[in-house]
Amino acid sequence: VIPPPVIHIESYSEDSISFSLKMTTNIKVSGYVVNIYWTFDSHRQEKRTLVIEGEKSIQKVANLTAHTPYEISAWAKTELGDSPLSFVHVVTSGTRPVSPSLKAKAINQTAVECSWTGPRNVV
Repeated sequence: VIPPPVIHIESYSEDSISFSLKMTTNIKVSGYVVNIYWTFDSHRQEKRTLVIEGEKSIQKVANLTAHTPYEISAWAKTELGDSPLSFVHVVTSGTRPVSPSLKAKAINQTAVECSWTGPRNVV
């Protein structure tokens, strides 16, 4: 039986998560597939997929959003086949930015004028 990989959160900040992947068996691993999920609002889930070559791995995922829950799932590609999935959850530190305000105004039957404003004091 192939065990799932171990995902260990090494560190996290406002905009990044570092994690390591390893197997607790002597089965040869050729790589990992990692999915990172998060939700910006209640009806839209986002996903980023990483394909990682090699047996042991430390990864840093950057360009994330502050104070946002993330789910990391991973499975290993081994000489005996694919492993089961493993999961971890982590919330980035900091304060989540305010959502932008979007305004749409119908110009005619085929055109809409849109404007938006983001949070103040953000570069």
